[in-house]
Amino acid sequence: MNLMTIIMKMAEGLEKTCAIFFLTLLFAIPLGMIVALLNGSKIKIVSWFAKVYISVLRGTPLMLQLIAVTYGPYYLFGVSVSRNKLIPVVIAFAINYAAYFAEIYRSGIESMPVGQYEAAQVLGYSKAQTFFKIILPQVIRRILPSITNEIVTLVKDTSMAFTVSYQEMFTIGKQIANSQTSFVPFIVAGVFYYVFNVLVGFVMGRVEKKMSYYKL
Repeated sequence: MNLMTIIMKMAEGLEKTCAIFFLTLLFAIPLGMIVALLNGSKIKIVSWFAKVYISVLRGTPLMLQLIAVTYGPYYLFGVSVSRNKLIPVVIAFAINYAAYFAEIYRSGIESMPVGQYEAAQVLGYSKAQTFFKIILPQVIRRILPSITNEIVTLVKDTSMAFTVSYQEMFTIGKQIANSQTSFVPFIVAGVFYYVFNVLVGFVMGRVEKKMSYYKL
């Protein structure tokens, strides 16, 4: 199998890799904010639940979570595993990354000076208005580098979908490498991931420049 054939076959899996990446961000980013707000709740049971969620999801391997979400329903409840493995894969990735995003959000929110809340109160802003109009834009600007790091990690972590035999790019590359007894597919995969991350870095760099208005 020549190099071009290998690239074409792995490109077929790239679509699924991109699906995992974008769907994970779509769900994990807002879910992370919700968990961060619950973590800061004054209701102890709510705050406790958020802390346990973050602790468990960050303290156990993503690989284990993928297996649990994909096959757990069958072993626990006898429910057949969905033929479309993209669904459990995205669920596992989303709940995992939401825990990390939640901690990033929390650190950003707690870093804001108390004076800004007090000034907003004097100006007649409600708590919701203060958070969404004044605090959140500045928090996003502060945490963008950390968010970027997590997104870069996500690009590479998509390869872990091979654990549940989901046919994304790395899984296809691994199959070709085994059948052809060749290391070339792994090199091709490495190039794909590197280019993907270069694009991510470029896009996030542009976003940071756009958000520079809120830089303190």
